[in-house]
Amino acid sequence: MGNDFRYLPDTLQDREEMLATLEVSSISDLFTDIPDAIQLKKNLEIPAALHESALDKKMRGMASKNKNSKEFTLFLGAGTYDHYIPSTVDHVISRSEFYTAYTPYQAEASQGELQAIFEFQTMICELTGMDAANSSLYDGFTAIGEAATLAVRSTKRDKVVISKGVHPQGREILKTVSAGFNYKIEEAKLNGDTTDLNELTELITQETAAVIIQYPNFFGSIEDLSEIKKIAESTGALLIVSANPLALALLEAPGQLGADIVVGDTQPLGLSMSFGGPHCGYFAVKKKHIRKLPGRIVGQSVDRDGKRGFVLTLQTREQHIKREKATSNMSSNQALNALASAVFMSALGKEGLRHMAQLNIEKADYMARKLVEKGFSVNNQAPFFNEFVVELPFSIPQTNKVLLEQKIIGGYNLELEYGLKNHMLIAVTEQRTKEEIDEFIAVLEGMIK
Repeated sequence: MGNDFRYLPDTLQDREEMLATLEVSSISDLFTDIPDAIQLKKNLEIPAALHESALDKKMRGMASKNKNSKEFTLFLGAGTYDHYIPSTVDHVISRSEFYTAYTPYQAEASQGELQAIFEFQTMICELTGMDAANSSLYDGFTAIGEAATLAVRSTKRDKVVISKGVHPQGREILKTVSAGFNYKIEEAKLNGDTTDLNELTELITQETAAVIIQYPNFFGSIEDLSEIKKIAESTGALLIVSANPLALALLEAPGQLGADIVVGDTQPLGLSMSFGGPHCGYFAVKKKHIRKLPGRIVGQSVDRDGKRGFVLTLQTREQHIKREKATSNMSSNQALNALASAVFMSALGKEGLRHMAQLNIEKADYMARKLVEKGFSVNNQAPFFNEFVVELPFSIPQTNKVLLEQKIIGGYNLELEYGLKNHMLIAVTEQRTKEEIDEFIAVLEGMIK
């Protein structure tokens, strides 16, 4: 809050002026079209209004109950991560010409916004190894649903296979989306910490439109995309990869490993955690699927004087073309967050991104090795990025409660979605120091003693 807090009282004079403008004598006159029988005749049971000082004090008291990464050390990831964000990002996206921008329909008046989106698309293509990317979706999970629907329509098949290594919430969103488009979802189980390739082979048939894999997967492990691509293409199924864009700074690009569609969330690239959102989804394809992309694509052109310019090139939502030909009802997008990610990538540059990704790998590896040295069991058999699974001799809720008392926010409890009792998913980003990691492990050791 701080300087952003604004108290706008609603005075009797304010109300009288508004009623006079509307040419009614009382607030009740505004509801005359509502049948009297269903109108509420009593006051709402809400607390009385507070004056400015009291309201400010109350709101600050409520906000102080939150445990945040500025005051506590954070080892919780599972889809939203505590990463470094250069101050440049907030400075750029706070400029009014970006902060208030809507869909840039008028190219002559929106070159700044259009170029920002174009640069975002370009950088996503470089990271993913794909030919084209759209100008963002709501989040990575929405993008998974849109990708599956594109595959179903493109192949004219009615089944999608998704690995249980994909984020549980991503799989839930896919089930919701598939119900509306009437295609079936089957889940391939895991063999340890990666997708069971034998079961995947059995599940993929001539009716399978696509197989969906997360890279790195929910447990942080790196899936064998090349082998999975061979399995998928044996029946003509598309390979959809949901990828962490920061990891792609070091991992081989999915496009180079045979992916037909690459989606994901750019939260690791310059977006604050903000208690879980908003995020920014990306969606990239090979050229043959470019006209089936949901949303819109910004392209580069030249004006009549030969000067470079940017325009909305493809818009495949129902608001722009015949409804039955629309690829999606995806309307608004996360352009401001896409801009934040573009500024982030530009500020760090290629080497900066690689260095940041390398720190994630090294620090996660350090913590995993130290845990093993202290007698704890790390479950990941495959190489992992910045997350891994550790098995503890006590319950995860109990562990996180003890950690919280030491101002440490612990990892994610894997029992609910995966039935892994006493298993914690730990995230170690470049933000974590050796001292913080050692303190976390010391707390676990103290619980044993």
